[in-house]
Amino acid sequence: MDLAWTSVIGFFLGFGFGVGCALAVMYSIYTGGYRKAMEDSLREEKSERYLQFLAKVRAKLEREQSTSRQAGT
Repeated sequence: MDLAWTSVIGFFLGFGFGVGCALAVMYSIYTGGYRKAMEDSLREEKSERYLQFLAKVRAKLEREQSTSRQAGT
């Protein structure tokens, strides 16, 4: 094999498989986190972490709504 073919094969193996594997790992982490979040939200008894984030989100929404009301008037 000449240098060009060796370079193409090395590029494909290094870049193609490397990026593909990285994306597969990130996707599995994302979906695992999403599943856990859905399980937490559907539980009768909410976890402490869920309640903390819920309070933060509600406070952020209130700030955004008050800002949009002030800008509209």
